[in-house]
Amino acid sequence: MTIRAIRGAITLDRDERDHLHARTTELVEAIMRENALTTDDLISVIFTCTPDIVSDFPAAAARELGFGAVPLMCAQEMAVPGALPRVVRVMMHAQVDRPREEISHVYLRDAVSLRRDLAQ
Repeated sequence: MTIRAIRGAITLDRDERDHLHARTTELVEAIMRENALTTDDLISVIFTCTPDIVSDFPAAAARELGFGAVPLMCAQEMAVPGALPRVVRVMMHAQVDRPREEISHVYLRDAVSLRRDLAQ
């Protein structure tokens, strides 16, 4: 087994708690599915949000998905002028048995513009 970092991002239409949870769930479930992961494979998960997201922590949505035993952390992205608004990003550290080239990074909704080279 090797430790790999898996990246992803999704955008919100509005900063509301239920919407944040729904979009975070969409992103996390897509990463888990695309990489055939279970929570037992995860070492830790770091979420970041752009400064315009203040309604809740993305980690709260992950806990609702059963990530209670996984170390989770939230942080705020830099407030760079002109940056894409209302973005939740994630970096999952996981134990996997495949090369780096076979890891699927997931960028959804308007976040595909962040990494067109990696977007699904």
